[in-house]
Amino acid sequence: MEISLASESDIPALCQLLSELFGQEAEFQPDYQAQSRGLTRIIADPTIGRIFVARNENQIVGMVNLLYTISTALGERVAWLEDMVVLPGGRGKGVGSLLLEHAVDFARQNGCRRLTLLTDADNQLAQRFYQRQGFELSGMVPMRLAL
Repeated sequence: MEISLASESDIPALCQLLSELFGQEAEFQPDYQAQSRGLTRIIADPTIGRIFVARNENQIVGMVNLLYTISTALGERVAWLEDMVVLPGGRGKGVGSLLLEHAVDFARQNGCRRLTLLTDADNQLAQRFYQRQGFELSGMVPMRLAL
């Protein structure tokens, strides 16, 4: 298993992974064109964030991305951990743990002081996974305004 930065040529495989993820999330729907645009922007500009992929024999089996911002509370760079997904055939084999470990190490080495992520409220499996990796539930409540 190899973890590496995603490239523009990976976008079709990443869109397939996002379709898998958004097909199971409550608030999002797969949209190839939108996902392709977003992925292209992140890959083209490392100041926005980084996308990491897990490859098994040159096939992408998982992904995670980091999106950067500055926390005024900390006065430092922080990141959102987004789009963590592993193909069904790769689940339970440590792929997600490797991806997450890589993303956390990368964020730490690049000056991020906090990682934040969202999961569906009823996705107990994901919540247990992240808690095993050291994440804690926040007292903050996410709210959205579509523009």
